[in-house]
Amino acid sequence: MNQPIPSPIINSDLKYRIFSQSESPSVLTDIYRDDVNLAIWRLSLTDSITQSIESLMTQKPSFSTEIILAPNDAFDRISDCFDGVKESHSLCEHITLLVDMFCTLFELKNVGLRLKIIDQPMCPRFHVDKVPCRLISTLYGTGTQWLKHSDVNRGELGSRNNGLTDTNSGVIKPEGKIEQLSCGDIALLKGEHWHNNEQAGLVHRSPVSSINTRRLLLTLDFIS
Repeated sequence: MNQPIPSPIINSDLKYRIFSQSESPSVLTDIYRDDVNLAIWRLSLTDSITQSIESLMTQKPSFSTEIILAPNDAFDRISDCFDGVKESHSLCEHITLLVDMFCTLFELKNVGLRLKIIDQPMCPRFHVDKVPCRLISTLYGTGTQWLKHSDVNRGELGSRNNGLTDTNSGVIKPEGKIEQLSCGDIALLKGEHWHNNEQAGLVHRSPVSSINTRRLLLTLDFIS
């Protein structure tokens, strides 16, 4: 009688992953490299975009939206969400550009957009996303924290941390350190559902900050 063949055990240490960063938007195409699980476009927001963001934060302090849109209607759809916010044009243009770039890069017709003002960590523990790839940009406040692939002990992620904090669970290797995105950065985070990226999705978390520290967080996702 034939015995079933056991599924192979994937050793994440055998997968070599690095990050790529540049002040040029072309760096985002590096996400297609097998050895890259994070691509960062280092971007400083213009004064006009910053003014738009401050207007939104002041006039709609509890702003939150989740919508599905396409590049050709992104500006109008986003403008509708900002209804009543003065000086929102520059922010609408910025987000529309990111939607267009994301859809072009991954040959998508539509994208899932989430834009939200938050005053407490949404994902306070280090984790990986069960998605192919996600765009994250902190438009106001403190940026997302992340770990280099070589600095992660994946055996301590999720429920395997036995309730211990990230500092005490061992998820960060002794020689590892916490990295952080800057406000304005455009980051592509490769997830666990990217082809051949199992056990190599970028490990990240919301920044650890004091209570009531506000952030404006933008994410773009694939639509299944």
